[in-house]
Amino acid sequence: MTSINTNSSAQAALQTLRSVNQNLNNTQNHVSSGYRVEKASDNAAYWSIATTMRSDNKALSAVSDALGVGAAKVDTAYTAMDSAIDVVGDIKAKLVAATENGVDKAKVQEEIGQLQQQLLSIAQSASFNGENWVAGADGTKSVVSSFVRDGSNAVSITTTDYILDSGSAGNVLFGMSGGSVETSTGILGTSTGATGSIYAMDITSFTSGQIQSALTNVEAALKAMTSAGAALGSLSSRIDAQDDFVSALSDSIDSGVGRLVDANMEEESSRLSALQTQQQLAIQSLSIANSSSQNILSLFR
Repeated sequence: MTSINTNSSAQAALQTLRSVNQNLNNTQNHVSSGYRVEKASDNAAYWSIATTMRSDNKALSAVSDALGVGAAKVDTAYTAMDSAIDVVGDIKAKLVAATENGVDKAKVQEEIGQLQQQLLSIAQSASFNGENWVAGADGTKSVVSSFVRDGSNAVSITTTDYILDSGSAGNVLFGMSGGSVETSTGILGTSTGATGSIYAMDITSFTSGQIQSALTNVEAALKAMTSAGAALGSLSSRIDAQDDFVSALSDSIDSGVGRLVDANMEEESSRLSALQTQQQLAIQSLSIANSSSQNILSLFR
């Protein structure tokens, strides 16, 4: 039966056209934005995961920056320690020279005095961003190393610590007091026996026995400085490795988020072409359905 009041064919064709247009709009949005999940209404679960992981990735980016600052601090301290080792090695050589009969110890002391001042200069200038790891009071220096989200979704920041020890066998050249270098503490400032500290030592009137004691003290200082340099080198390597890991982890998170929300452009392109064809067919079908009512007029001619 054909009715002029109700055109079921036209209604069905119109419903199909609406559905095709909706799908076509969605596909066009996917193509233009590059996302298949751009907002929560697209897929609430995937959108939530992607939003959280993007936030975590920003935190990892900050961690990478912090690791760069930490690496600079450690490298500065290592450079200073390495330079100080060379200077103390020169002092050791001067002491050996002073053991020779007839050597003017006062002249040798003048050279040693210059080297001692150089050690102080190295310690004072080995600062990065206001932190000095070779001249400081006992305490802990920290480098941000990672951002962690555990299985219960609790977040935390982990650090890599370096403990300063201002003793004679510690890991700083001099101690620190009130923001100023304290030349009576640290590897070079701590007095060890009758010959005094490496920094304050004056061999002008030393006997052969005292010079030998001074050599022993210098050797002990070199051992402590070498140990400190090795620790700084190991810490630098660890920071570099952690920086590489954070960078790789960030890339992995980006890739994982992309799998959840990025549009497959090959599929979207194929779907777009198919929907455009369906749209044309639906329009044609609706046109045919609408024209059927006009055909009734021929029955009354």
